[in-house]
Amino acid sequence: MAPQNLPVTTLTGIGAQTANRLEKLGIRTLRDLIFHLPHRYEDRTRIYAIGSLTPGMTVLVCGKVEFTDILPRGRKSLVCRISDGTGSMMLRFFHFSANQQQVLKPDTWLSVFAEVRYGFAGLEMVHPDYTVIANRESAPIENRLTPVYPLTEGLSQSVVRKAVKQALACCGQDDAMLADWIPQPILQRYRYPSLAEAIQTLHAPDETVAIDALQNGSVPALKRLAFEELLAHHLSLRRIKHKARIWLAPEFKGSKRQMTDFLDSLPFQLTNAQRRVIAEIESDCRQNHPMMRLVQGDVGSGKTVVAAYSALLAITAGYQVALMAPTELLAEQHYRNFCTWFAGLSIPVMLLTGQTKGKARSAILQTLTDGQAGIVMGTHALFQDSVLFHSLGLVIIDEQHRFGVHQRLALREKAQHSGLRPHQLVMTATPIPRTLAMLNYSDLDISIIDELPPGRKPVVTSVIPAERRADVIDRINNWVGKKRQVYWVCTLIEESETLQCQAAEKTAELLLASLPAVRVGLIHGRLKSTEKDAVMQAFKQHQLDLLVATTVIEVGVDVPNAGLMIIENPERLGLSQLHQLRGRVGRGEGDSYCLLMYQSPLSDTARQRLGILRDSTDGFVIAEKDLQLRGPGDVMGTRQTGQMQFKVADLARDAELLETIQQVSEHFFNECPDAIQPICERWLGASSIYSEV
Repeated sequence: MAPQNLPVTTLTGIGAQTANRLEKLGIRTLRDLIFHLPHRYEDRTRIYAIGSLTPGMTVLVCGKVEFTDILPRGRKSLVCRISDGTGSMMLRFFHFSANQQQVLKPDTWLSVFAEVRYGFAGLEMVHPDYTVIANRESAPIENRLTPVYPLTEGLSQSVVRKAVKQALACCGQDDAMLADWIPQPILQRYRYPSLAEAIQTLHAPDETVAIDALQNGSVPALKRLAFEELLAHHLSLRRIKHKARIWLAPEFKGSKRQMTDFLDSLPFQLTNAQRRVIAEIESDCRQNHPMMRLVQGDVGSGKTVVAAYSALLAITAGYQVALMAPTELLAEQHYRNFCTWFAGLSIPVMLLTGQTKGKARSAILQTLTDGQAGIVMGTHALFQDSVLFHSLGLVIIDEQHRFGVHQRLALREKAQHSGLRPHQLVMTATPIPRTLAMLNYSDLDISIIDELPPGRKPVVTSVIPAERRADVIDRINNWVGKKRQVYWVCTLIEESETLQCQAAEKTAELLLASLPAVRVGLIHGRLKSTEKDAVMQAFKQHQLDLLVATTVIEVGVDVPNAGLMIIENPERLGLSQLHQLRGRVGRGEGDSYCLLMYQSPLSDTARQRLGILRDSTDGFVIAEKDLQLRGPGDVMGTRQTGQMQFKVADLARDAELLETIQQVSEHFFNECPDAIQPICERWLGASSIYSEV
């Protein structure tokens, strides 16, 4: 077995128990250990004079104990004052033994390391690392910065440091373990060190490496590893795109006449952007290899009708369509839209969600298997093994970022038995910053609907404190008096759906009491599908004036008469999610407003974020700013499995590398295709099955 794949138990001092703890950190082999990098560093390479210290410094000092005492007041603590001739400071221990008081007796010399902070009696260190020494001259000093590794319960820094040291020694004897798969000319062009050099620098940086450069990620060793990791993710998805060229897909060569009739039957005109995207989809689907296209469009830009047109292309060519949405509410909305648009075309449209049970479910499954059903809408229930298709030709996935990459790829397997791969259309109303799209969706071609239908007015956005709730309630009264409708969205920081629902219920009760003449409805994630549907229909038909909801209404609800949106605690949501919610209004003729009602006091970042939303209505601008402020996991609305997890790279910090990666990936496919598999395996391990699914 290659040394890199040896289990960690081959190292001295790693028994079964330690191996289990390391496994919680994803460390099983020597390679995993080598790529488990420090998340910060301690500088124990020099001794600081106590007189030169300021709060916030984390340093090594030497001093002689002046006195030691136990303070009974407040939380009992052992305190000890040390001095080095330039100044004195306190050491404080909340957990201590009787023996410790003996060890820290006056006139004892100590070497001490910790963060300096202000205490009651001036500067102090709390629970420092300390060693008893003979005198100042005998203080132990490291010749390199000390790495501090991410740990899990039961693991100590010293165990991980020793294990990494041994793994690096094994590495040094085996060139293949840290083989450079990035060609030398590319390393030279970007002034990157070799992989072995970069790894050595990050685990044991010498005195030439500045601690600040390590902490902020600007050191070339870290940039080189981030670059290679991002490249591995990009290559892995690009490989799917390359492989797709050899797969066969159905060619949609149905009747042009039917497509024109469909567009003529719609109660609205398509925008130029919609027509452009439709032409791109049509061109893809007339080829005999699978379309893999992402359609991005801001809230209300008309993606659903583009999806309907694509579905009709498949059906007129004799194939079935599966449309997957992240929530039942959205799947139902699509179902209603498609039923309306296809009413005159006698196309069977089915709805399959987790709520579809018993005979109704069996009947739908049967119509899919025997080919009677043309289109099926659903949630991730469509993934289940029991769902079989007669001739699946097109898969449409809405709000893809709610699903993992693997789920996107798994639905495609549903058509395998026919020897053909279905075409795939992925849609999102979450504007994805270009940098993220380049990475997360590099297996897809990207189309953007960058134009709103005529007549859509921008929503006027205001930011107000929760203390003005009474004014907001008055405003609702006036608004409802004008025969217009209102959304009130409750957000909660807890992930718990139960708590979110309770908050929404409580808000609905308070608003009912404050607004006796207003018809109030309530919708949240725990209502049954039929109940949600009934409330939404009542709101749509103006049997309700005010809809109190959790963020379940973020996508897919279309009520043109609703022109006022109140979002409580907006500081708890991402900008892209707030932008999505705001897009629920502004769909009708009149003016529309969005009130962001925050809890005081706001942090500077929160104030900045809400200001961005107030001043911009461009989803892409908002998403780019959100990426800079919060990082990629939050912008995509998820940190779930199946989304990219990085060991070294940080998309907010390393975004500028992505431009380069696109060019370099071309070089790999053209000049060194044999390096693609090993580089993907090194960084993705088993998850490089991205490229095989």
